[in-house]
Amino acid sequence: MRSILLGCLLVLSGGFAAAQDAKTLLDEVSAKVRSYENIVIDFKYSLNNEKQKVKQDTRGNVTLEGDKYHLNMLGTTRISDGVNIYSIVPEDEEVTISTIGSDENTGITPSEMLTFYEEGYTYKMDIVQNVKGRKIQYVKLMPIDSNAEIKDILLGIDSMTKHIYKLIQTDANGTEFTITVNSFKTNQPISKTLFSFDQSKYEADGYFINRLN
Repeated sequence: MRSILLGCLLVLSGGFAAAQDAKTLLDEVSAKVRSYENIVIDFKYSLNNEKQKVKQDTRGNVTLEGDKYHLNMLGTTRISDGVNIYSIVPEDEEVTISTIGSDENTGITPSEMLTFYEEGYTYKMDIVQNVKGRKIQYVKLMPIDSNAEIKDILLGIDSMTKHIYKLIQTDANGTEFTITVNSFKTNQPISKTLFSFDQSKYEADGYFINRLN
């Protein structure tokens, strides 16, 4: 009985240590992200669902500065000035304007993509990969909410730079979303108007302005 109890304690202490290691690593990533004035990321985005035989790959880029961001992906530009979000779709000649935190924007926003894990998840260390000489340590995140649509997330972190290299999100329906960072630049010279939206310009170009609030 004593040996069984000791074995259980060792397993529990090992699990606690792994969780602490994961938390330490994630805290280091958060601190690193918040130390930068801005971050410019070029990435590959993949969507895959084997059951439904759906597969999609695209590239995108995003500039982050606090709560502000400028995202280009799938032919759409999305700008946040810290108060409003402007979704610009040239193909439809339409701009949709909504406020941050509105019901239409309940998912993870680009400004949260590097820090979203700080609340609402449990986590543990996962596999380590060698990617072109870089040690990528994965942390597995599991939603605390048992009714969450997300099944789990694997967050790949460069052990040396403490930058996020890859995010693999698996939903309850088996759909897998993967973001792979191709380049991660910090403290770049950026235009003062990058996070601004000139409504008069788009109105002059014939765009329909759809204001949700």
